Amino acid sequence: MSDFHFDRRQVRRNFGRAAGTYEKHDALQREVQATLVDRLEMYEATPNIVLDVGAGTGRGSAALKKRYPKAQVIAIDLALPMLKQARQHTGWLKPFGRVVADAYTLPVPDHSVDILFSNLCFQWCEDLTRLFAECARVLKPGGLLTFSTFGPDTLGELRAAWAAADEHAHVARFLDMHDVGDAMLAQGLKDPVLFAERYTLTYPTPRAVLDELKGLGANNADADRVRGLTGKQHYRRMIDAYEGMRSDGVIPSTWEVVSAHAWGPPAGQSRREGSGEIASFPIDNLRGSRRKTPL
Repeated sequence: MSDFHFDRRQVRRNFGRAAGTYEKHDALQREVQATLVDRLEMYEATPNIVLDVGAGTGRGSAALKKRYPKAQVIAIDLALPMLKQARQHTGWLKPFGRVVADAYTLPVPDHSVDILFSNLCFQWCEDLTRLFAECARVLKPGGLLTFSTFGPDTLGELRAAWAAADEHAHVARFLDMHDVGDAMLAQGLKDPVLFAERYTLTYPTPRAVLDELKGLGANNADADRVRGLTGKQHYRRMIDAYEGMRSDGVIPSTWEVVSAHAWGPPAGQSRREGSGEIASFPIDNLRGSRRKTPL
C-alpha cells in the first residue's frame, strides 16, 4: 500500500530523545487529543480496559483515567523515556499503567480491550494491514477504536522548500485518508468514519519549524532518508525557499489531521490477510462440535 517504510529503531530514538522537550511543543497534539476525548461520548458502555497507544508523556492517558476512573488505563509507547516522563501525569488516586510496546504487537490478549485510543501515533505505522489487524485482534466485539493521524498534506511548505534545495526526501511521508479507511475495512473493523482537518501553525522563522519537529521527536525516520549531515548550501537553499512563503510576517506550517473511529468486529468475522481470509472464534463456540453423542 505504501511505497516507503519507517526505520522503527530511528522512530524510537527520535521520540526517546524528545521526551524531555515534548510538552514544550505539543500544542497541536493537545488540541487534537481534546477533540478525540470529547468524541468518546459515542461509547455508551462502561469500559474495563482502555489502551492509549503511542501515549507519549501521558497527557492522554491521564485524561482517559479521569473520564473512566474505574477502568484499567494502560499507556503504551515505543520509547521508554516517554513513559518515564508520563509518571508526572499519574498519581495514586488515578494511576494508569505504563508499558513499552509497539503498536504492531500490543501485549494484551485477543478481544480484551473496550477502548483503543491513539492520538497522533499511527502515522509512524506505514503497514496499515498489520496495524489494523492488531487493532481488530485486541478489541472486544463492539469495542471502540478511536485515533488521529497525520495525512499526506502535513508539512507541505517544508516539503516544498526542501524540494527546491535537492531531490532527497527530508520530510516524513504519511498515508492518505482513503488508504487508511480501506485498510480498516479490510481488517473487519466495523462502520469506520473518518474526518480530515487542516491546522496552519505559524512561526517566526523556518528554523523555528525545524526546532519544533525536533522537540516533538517528529524528525524524518524514513528508511530511505539521507544519512549524515546536510550540506550548508542545500540547507541555505531550503531556508531561502521557505522564507519565500512568509505571509503576514510569519512562516506557515500546515498539518493535515485525520481522525477516525470504528468498532471491533463480531467474533468469527473474517478479515483479509494476503490473498486469503482468516476468521476467529471463541474456543467455547467450537467445543460443542467435539463432544461425542452418547449411544
